Amino acid sequence: MKPALYDAIIIGAGAAGLMCAITAGQRGRRVLVLDHADQAGKKILISGGGRCNFTNLEAPPERFISANPHFAKSALSRYMPQDFIALVEKHRIVYHEKTLGQLFCDGSAREIVAMLLAECVAAKVDIQLGHRITSLSKAERFRVETDAGVFEAGALVLATGGPSIPKMGATGFAYDVARQFGLAITEVRPALAPLTFSGAMLEFCKPLAGVAVEAAVQCGAQAFREGLLFTHRGLSGPSILQISSYWRRGQTLQIDLAPGHDPAAQLKLQRRDRPRAEAKTALAAFLPVRLADSIAALNGLKGQIANMGDAKLEVLAGMLKRWEVEPSGDEGFAKAEVTLGGVDTTGLSSKTMESKAVPGLYVIGEAVDVTGWLGGYNFQWAWSSGWAAGQSI
Repeated sequence: MKPALYDAIIIGAGAAGLMCAITAGQRGRRVLVLDHADQAGKKILISGGGRCNFTNLEAPPERFISANPHFAKSALSRYMPQDFIALVEKHRIVYHEKTLGQLFCDGSAREIVAMLLAECVAAKVDIQLGHRITSLSKAERFRVETDAGVFEAGALVLATGGPSIPKMGATGFAYDVARQFGLAITEVRPALAPLTFSGAMLEFCKPLAGVAVEAAVQCGAQAFREGLLFTHRGLSGPSILQISSYWRRGQTLQIDLAPGHDPAAQLKLQRRDRPRAEAKTALAAFLPVRLADSIAALNGLKGQIANMGDAKLEVLAGMLKRWEVEPSGDEGFAKAEVTLGGVDTTGLSSKTMESKAVPGLYVIGEAVDVTGWLGGYNFQWAWSSGWAAGQSI
């Protein structure tokens, strides 16, 4: 079969792949985007509860995790959040800041996908979906054989992401191809994932499923103060998802269930002003009622707060401010928002995302060992790394 010829073939019609295609197409390159899915931008569509947290107002490199913390600096400094915001505004997509610089569409994530596809059309990008790749090789050019045709190009871009959210069709395809061409892969594991527990801690969490509270969660030197959510399997919510990217099995977490409060002082004040109140009622002054009830029961607190001495209140306050828990695991790639690790950055150019050993081979987005915090950072890495490669292919 005679192959169809292009300047560049991008495998993956997600955020990074589409941005790369747009950028290259605008430079006059003949670009083909291939994807095994029947729809472009499937992960974009489910992101942010369907409203797509498409970037963050700030994207400093220290909010990205990588074996090489300096690698992301070049791409992030050359295609910044303001650049993507300008594209969103060009397409008259209405958006808002939710919290901590996180930007969401007022309407639907479909607007972001429609914007990207419209830009692809304007840049004359050829997008072919529903193509299963059967063979990939390189001689003079990269040759991609699929169940629907054969394609060749001087440049090949891996933009298929990592294995997080397999129900959306995510796989480790990019890693397999990278290994085929001799690129190294760092340790790969789930990131931004709910944490699970066993034993007494699990039994504590189960009845509280659905209860949310603001908390400061710490693992080692890293800490996040955001919402915490109890689940039937353990803990979730933004603070837990954030810390999960830093947590390793066997480590404990320190949780402050009353950030900004002085529980000891507040409990003593309530003992003075409302001596007949039960301990759980006093706790409910700064905790959700169901959580206050469970904390009181866990600490064996019964009866009126007037009967509790300073020592007991100090111990209770200490538990609230530094509750130590040890997760048994996480909910894995099925619930992880992104993948930690990926193609080793030591083998890639930070300026172009091109392989140092295989000219013409590029790796972008989540497939690379660069993982952002929760809050639009991973999308910004997709836009920035896709743009950087698109400037080069």
